[in-house]
Amino acid sequence: MPVITPLSRELHANKRWLRYKSYSFTAADTVCPLVVAEVTKAMLSLPIAFIQQDDAFTLVALQGLGQSKNLLVAADGRWRSGYVPAQYRSYPFLLATSADNQQILCINEDSGLIVDTKEGEPFFDDAGNPTPAVSEIITFLTQIASTRPATAQICTQLHQYQLLQPWPISVQATAGPLNLEGLYRIDEPALNKLPADDLIALRDSGALLTAYCQLLSMQHLQALTNVLIHEEKAASTPMPKEFDLDFLNDSGNISFG
Repeated sequence: MPVITPLSRELHANKRWLRYKSYSFTAADTVCPLVVAEVTKAMLSLPIAFIQQDDAFTLVALQGLGQSKNLLVAADGRWRSGYVPAQYRSYPFLLATSADNQQILCINEDSGLIVDTKEGEPFFDDAGNPTPAVSEIITFLTQIASTRPATAQICTQLHQYQLLQPWPISVQATAGPLNLEGLYRIDEPALNKLPADDLIALRDSGALLTAYCQLLSMQHLQALTNVLIHEEKAASTPMPKEFDLDFLNDSGNISFG
C-alpha cells in the first residue's frame, strides 16, 4: 500500500513536487471510479460499467480485461485513450476524509514525485500558504468530491428501478477465452418499458443521461480487446538475438542520392 500523508507545512514546507509525466501509476487499475460530471466525455472513449461494493453500486471506467492490468496505459507510460479519468489528473494529490468528516489534502509519498531539491514546484509560498498550483488542485479535487453524492444517488436510483443487470464479458483472446465477471450494465429492455413518470424522474435526477451514456460506451469494449490481442501477440513474438546486416552487402554502397 502507498504511504498517504496529509500535506502540511511541518512535513512539506521545504520540499517540492513534480508533475507526473507517465501514467504508469495506473498500470494495475482494471477499473477507475467515475463521477457523473465526466460521463458524457468518458463515454466517447471508455467502456463504462457499474460495480457493486457491499450494498451500493459505483460508476467506473473499464480499463482492463483481467486482474490488475490496465490496458489503456502503454509500457512507456503513455495513455492510450482519448479521455483520462478525473481521479488520475490530480496525481500525486488526493482528498481524504478525517475522523471529524473534514476533507484533507493528502499526497502519495511513494509516488517518486516529492523531492528535496530545487527541481519542481513548492507546496507553500513564503507566507506559508498553498501555492497557486496547489490551490488549483484543491479546487479540482473539491469539485470532484462535490459530485460524488450525486453519483451515488444516481447509482442507487438506477438500482431501485431495477435497471442494473450483470454484464458478463467473454473475450476470445489469443491465449483462449477470457471471462470477466462482477460488472453491471443498464438493462435496456427494462429501461424502454418504464412508464413516462419514471422516465421523467430519471431524467430530472440525471440518471437517464447516465444510463444512455453507459449503453453507448459499451462499443469501446472492442478497442480494449484489440489492445489485449496486440499485447499478447507482441509478448509471444521472440526478439532476434542479433541483427542480420547482410543486406548491407547487396550493392556495396549505401546511397543517399
